[in-house]
Parts: sequence; structure tokens; C-alpha cells
Amino acid sequence: MRDLETKAIELLNLCKDKGIRLATAESCTGGGIAAALTDIPGSSSVFERGFVTYSNEAKTELLGVPKTLIDTDGAVSEAVARAMAEGALAHSHADMAVSVTGVAGPDGGTEEKPVGLVHFAVAQRHGATAHRESRFDPLLGREGIRRESAILALNFLIGTVQAAPGQKAK
Repeated sequence: MRDLETKAIELLNLCKDKGIRLATAESCTGGGIAAALTDIPGSSSVFERGFVTYSNEAKTELLGVPKTLIDTDGAVSEAVARAMAEGALAHSHADMAVSVTGVAGPDGGTEEKPVGLVHFAVAQRHGATAHRESRFDPLLGREGIRRESAILALNFLIGTVQAAPGQKAK
């Protein structure tokens, strides 16, 4: 858990320095990223809101992910991860949003989408949406896949924030 806390602190400090507010759209992590961020005192100056959209209906109703996209690409896909991150921006006042959707296991995997497959996206209000895919070892187990997914999402945000122009003058 220490790595998760360290990454959350690093991200929050970067965002404070640049005046960037964050939102999360989480499926397989079940709010773990938002929890890691809000465990840190002072996070309210950076963390705007989080969406836990575990079901397909929640992805559609709360984030505006088109049902047809979920039907054609599946909830665990690059297209849905991108739509989730963009939907979190559209339904918040954040400058940047991360999304996570995957198969944490121990069941639910298929040959095409095995346990450990996780898609991530980061959307920026004034920039492009980026995507990453990871295939975690199923031997990590459900808890390990969820934890590693949260850490990867924080690292993805850290890199994106570092490359982003600041929102406020220092």
C-alpha cells in the first residue's frame, strides 16, 4: 500500500503546483484510485470527483458511454476506457480524468480478454485522450491486479500532468 500512497502524494503535489483538478472513472478498481487520493490530507484542492461505474449501465448513465460502444467493443476495451475518461470530464469540473476498466478476476476472463487485462485512459479538457493497456499476471490475484491497476493509473496521470502546461502562474 505504501507505493499507492507515495504515488498519490506525488500526483497531488504535481497537480497543486500546476493548478490541475482531477476526476476518476473506475470500474475494476472500484474506487481504489479515488480512495488513495482522498486518503491524503488536502486532496480536496485537487480531487474534484470520482465515478465508480462498475456496471455497464452505470458507464452509460453516469458517464455517457454509448451502449452501442459497450455492445460492440465490450466494457473492457480501449474505446470504452477512452469514452469513460472523456465522460468523466464532461460530467465534472476537472481538467483531467483517468479511467480504468478491466478483468480483475478470479473469473470473468475469456481467451480474448483474459483475467489481468486492464485498459486505462487519461482525458484532458484541453488536449488529447491517451490510452494504455496492461496485462497483469493473473497470479497476482484480484487484490493484486486492482492494486497494480491503481498504481499504474496514478503513474499514467503523473506523466500526463508533468507534460501538461500549468493552469495557474507560480
